[in-house]
Amino acid sequence: MKKDWEVPDFEKFEFKKRKTKYCLVIPVINEGDKFKKQLKKVKRYSKLVDIIIADGGSTDGSTDPKFLKNQGVTTLLVKTGSGRLGAQYRMAYAFALKNGYAGVLHIDGNGKDDSKAIPNFVKYLDMGYDYIQGSRFIKSGRGINTPLEREVAIKYLFSPMLSLAASKWYTDTSNGHRAYSKKLLLDPNLKLFRGVFNSYEILFYVTARANRLGLRSVEIPVIRSYPPQGKTPTKIVGFRKKLDVLLMAIKAATGYYNPLT
Repeated sequence: MKKDWEVPDFEKFEFKKRKTKYCLVIPVINEGDKFKKQLKKVKRYSKLVDIIIADGGSTDGSTDPKFLKNQGVTTLLVKTGSGRLGAQYRMAYAFALKNGYAGVLHIDGNGKDDSKAIPNFVKYLDMGYDYIQGSRFIKSGRGINTPLEREVAIKYLFSPMLSLAASKWYTDTSNGHRAYSKKLLLDPNLKLFRGVFNSYEILFYVTARANRLGLRSVEIPVIRSYPPQGKTPTKIVGFRKKLDVLLMAIKAATGYYNPLT
């Protein structure tokens, strides 16, 4: 871990040593049964990718070490310092790089993502791509019960704005189901290990900047499902939080997060 990296304090629980070339990072905080069900599905790929849980400080018992170990998890990281999703990612990236992984895959911990795309992400990392973005809106991808407000925002606001910034068309720019190479994580012109990436900023920033820096990127099909009824599994609730996320995307698209040097 480099001295100038801004990484939150965290606790580490290693259940086994690194066995695979890539790791699967699952950020989570108090997702309960949704997370447990997701992890049971992901377990089938534990021989293909090491599973790293990036816990933001869950208190619901869903990240109990005994349960995680039984589901094939390699390591549990528990953030004890400040920050939200972006801090969880920085924590996981730092751990992955320190332990020699050649790339990281992302999948949300709330059960929306279909884990069947994991082998495809690995394939594209092996092909030399640096940024592999999952999309429900391209051929063979599928969005199930996507809330209308969210689908409209992605298709007609976030994707056009971030694609324009990237000089490359992406269809599902807010989708956290993606993968990054070691080259991308360490790119000195990205500088991902900064405290400014506290929440969703880091996702939008990579989308807006990776292609501009000559990093190889591609979209691959994924399935993202929302429950047919009841509460939408999301942390972005209320007008103020939705506005904050939009402002993060605008800042990423206009170069606000770009490093000065």
